[in-house]
Amino acid sequence: MSENDPSTYVRTREKGARDVSYPQAPEPLTVPVYDNHCHLEIQDGEASLSLDEQLERAAEVGILGVVQAGGDIESSRWSAWAAAAHPRVLAAVAIHPNEAPAYAAAGRLDEAIGVIDELAAQPRVRAIGETGLDFFRTPEEGLPAQYESFEAHIALAKKHDVAMQIHDRDAHDAVLDTLQRVGAPERTVFHCFSGDAEMARIAGERGYYLSFAGNVTFKNAQNLRDALAVTPRDRILVETDAPFLTPVPYRGRPNAPYLVPVTVRFMAAELGVEVDELCTQIAANTVAAYGSFED
Repeated sequence: MSENDPSTYVRTREKGARDVSYPQAPEPLTVPVYDNHCHLEIQDGEASLSLDEQLERAAEVGILGVVQAGGDIESSRWSAWAAAAHPRVLAAVAIHPNEAPAYAAAGRLDEAIGVIDELAAQPRVRAIGETGLDFFRTPEEGLPAQYESFEAHIALAKKHDVAMQIHDRDAHDAVLDTLQRVGAPERTVFHCFSGDAEMARIAGERGYYLSFAGNVTFKNAQNLRDALAVTPRDRILVETDAPFLTPVPYRGRPNAPYLVPVTVRFMAAELGVEVDELCTQIAANTVAAYGSFED
């Protein structure tokens, strides 16, 4: 990828032995919503879909737009390019917590954060993310770099007055403690929320947004359903994390923004509310967090 032409960047997800056919499109939503976190630079599935094709499929089922998230310099540049080029895309840019130790080891963490700072100044970059802490994949020696990067990203979200999308894996208490110690940005989103009901209560009391992905439908994810039940309605978001976390009954197959209706309908059933009511709330929450897609 050329720095001057970020549109050429692409990543490919390993297929392995899983079914890599895209699921059929669900019934369109009556009230449209947004996919507030996806990675459309990653090619997956038996047929590669362009960004235009992804967005068109999404629009056909009532997905008004997506927030495309970066995790390193290259994907963040691609995300900013996608948002500038497409009116249905907003961008989040960041150094992922699992990437921070590698940049630090190479003596490039400050440089990388500087690139994120520059990208965040673009008008359609509306979030710093995904950033946070990950105690699952990063060994202990890499944690200082994660903390340094996380705190620097918090500062950038405040500097640019944009939302922050948090990656939190096996680090719930540490993430909450860091946000309290440093001071959370005004609009803080827990991307792919993975905590329990107690954590959801704490996050809701602090005004954080909780974004639920397709894994809320998984049989072994009762903690997420319990968390959804206690999350204030004005703090609920939905996402795909595409191409990952495809909802049941398509688990393991390629995920994409056009599958958001599957997750939204499941969430509405869990909450005991009409789908249209939940969609109206989620759409309003998304705009409150990131601003209008039309600006």
